[in-house]
Amino acid sequence: MTIEYLTLQPSGDKMPLVGFGCWKVDPKDAPETIYNAIKTGYRLIDSAANYKNEEGIGKGIQMAIKDGLVRRQDLFVTTKLWSTYHKKEHVRKALEKQLEQLQLDYVDMFLVHFPLPLKYVPIEAKYPPGWYQPGEDVITLDRAPMHECWAAIEDCVRAGLTRNIGVSNFNVQLLMDMLTYANIRPSLLQVELHPYLQQEHLVRWAQQQGIAVTAYSSFGPTSFVSTGSRRAKNVQPLFENPTIMDIAAKYNRQPSEVALRWSLERNVAVVPKSLNVDRMKMNLQALDWKMDEEDVQAINGLDMGLRFNDPMVNAQKLPIFY
Repeated sequence: MTIEYLTLQPSGDKMPLVGFGCWKVDPKDAPETIYNAIKTGYRLIDSAANYKNEEGIGKGIQMAIKDGLVRRQDLFVTTKLWSTYHKKEHVRKALEKQLEQLQLDYVDMFLVHFPLPLKYVPIEAKYPPGWYQPGEDVITLDRAPMHECWAAIEDCVRAGLTRNIGVSNFNVQLLMDMLTYANIRPSLLQVELHPYLQQEHLVRWAQQQGIAVTAYSSFGPTSFVSTGSRRAKNVQPLFENPTIMDIAAKYNRQPSEVALRWSLERNVAVVPKSLNVDRMKMNLQALDWKMDEEDVQAINGLDMGLRFNDPMVNAQKLPIFY
């Protein structure tokens, strides 16, 4: 299998089109899961402080390196700055904590997880802190302008702590503003993308600016049923959608492969997750086939603008996408 890549600007680094997502990987399962993912052929590991499993991810990476499966330079490791560390004086300290947990000297991509500055929680008090101040259940915002946060992230590039920087869950307006002050432009935009939430204009505009795009939650509601999401429970599962099922039958593929291939046809990277080695292999096989344009267009017709990772309908009640 030939690994396909996106070439990132401005670094020229190559990022695999299919990576392994670490959201909802249990910390106790993380070392073996990451080891198996690397052994299966994944070279992009997509992590985040708020996933609460980076220590285990680091162990899995080191196990794979120690066993000679890969060298560090063969891997593309992504992590994300959590919202409690947006103040300029906290950014580097947060990344250094993540590097410590990952047992790495640098990451390949460092993303702003949400365009949402939460009140600082000291690492020594609680790590990772989640959405709330310790002992509270109400969101507290902080005075942490994104232009100052981004400048501190750029300093992490200059310090060699990350090779590339980007953003997650940003819209076009935020990106337009960022491009007016960024000295190092964002290399990557990571957002929720699947046939029920296609965000065509956002994807196209970002790519036109030389910003690569990664889809998360490529399987739509499937990823969110276990979180108690009413939206996920009240919509037809993507894998049971007749259009997806018909296309899967046409190519003798699984519906999950169709969902991933649809993103790749848009030149959008994907980061699916599975604990099952056979499904890990199957997800990687999204690189090995092509979909006819008529089938891409049929899937394009499924767009409902249906967002599942939405802090407004979740417990936080924050309308960041509105």
